[in-house]
Amino acid sequence: MRGCIPSYRNEYRVRAGVMFEKILNRSRLYRTFFGPRTPEPGSIYLQQNRVYILPTRPGLAFGMALGVMLIGSINYNLSLGYILTFLLASMGLVAILHTFRNLVHLHITPGRVEPVFAGELAWFELFVENRSGYDRCSIGLWHQGKSTQCDVATARGATVSIPVAAKRRGWLTPARITVDTRFPIGLLRAWSYIQPDMRCIVYPKPDEGLLPLPDPSGSAGEKRVAGGGSDDFAGLRPYQASDSPRHIHWKAAARGQGLQTKVFSGRAAAELWLDWSSLPANLDLESKLSRLTSWVLSAEREGLRYGLRLPGLELAPDTGEAHRLTCLRELALYGL
Repeated sequence: MRGCIPSYRNEYRVRAGVMFEKILNRSRLYRTFFGPRTPEPGSIYLQQNRVYILPTRPGLAFGMALGVMLIGSINYNLSLGYILTFLLASMGLVAILHTFRNLVHLHITPGRVEPVFAGELAWFELFVENRSGYDRCSIGLWHQGKSTQCDVATARGATVSIPVAAKRRGWLTPARITVDTRFPIGLLRAWSYIQPDMRCIVYPKPDEGLLPLPDPSGSAGEKRVAGGGSDDFAGLRPYQASDSPRHIHWKAAARGQGLQTKVFSGRAAAELWLDWSSLPANLDLESKLSRLTSWVLSAEREGLRYGLRLPGLELAPDTGEAHRLTCLRELALYGL
């Protein structure tokens, strides 16, 4: 019988631990600080139960100073000391109400997010709306240690742009955003956490150098000879002293990419294919996508009709802004 007692104790401890974990998982405090942070769709409303408030460092120093003043007034029986101490304490209590009221009942709605290239900053727009009858001052939105401040007038809204570094291609979602305020006197800080349902598509970073486009392929039976003709654009090559100034790619020169000469063909091009198989075999996946991205931008900038071929995907030749965005989107999401 004695040998069975430890086993019963261990079983009781396991059951008690499982029960305690279930209670903890169901508690609101655990879900708030340790639970999964799922995106919140639509407009986010800061209710009273999701706004927290604590004293700041100046607020703690202010409270300690009030304690010292109260002890001194009691020790020396100073009537004016009592008046000053309780006056300052009442100001601190009123500041609690104003700090909390400055943040609660705000509406935060996700806005637009423009696509960016890898290595750039993505700007997530948030619309902070104040539907109350008083102004909201010094509202800060913190993301990854960087703050963006705004003031919201009565019955109005303010648009705030949150910068997020786009380090790699694909979908980019912002981390949890902290909304806080220290209004009016900085003794207390009220804050709340939001996770807006937003995402931004990040295109591959184009090649740094301006690379020539692949040679367009003519229709059956036609031979395209690239030279000094002036009918259709065929690509770019390094500048030579005998080249005409009218054929210099001045936009590339303005970007500090050296002098490039536009090469034209004498026959009209049927179509231009940006083909994955035409890339050097020694390039890795990201380098190939970067080069194709550079080709897409160059083809669209020169007004060419182009198509895109990727392993398992083919986009028919076309031109225009919609076609460019479609190609860049496929390159951004390829293999993800």
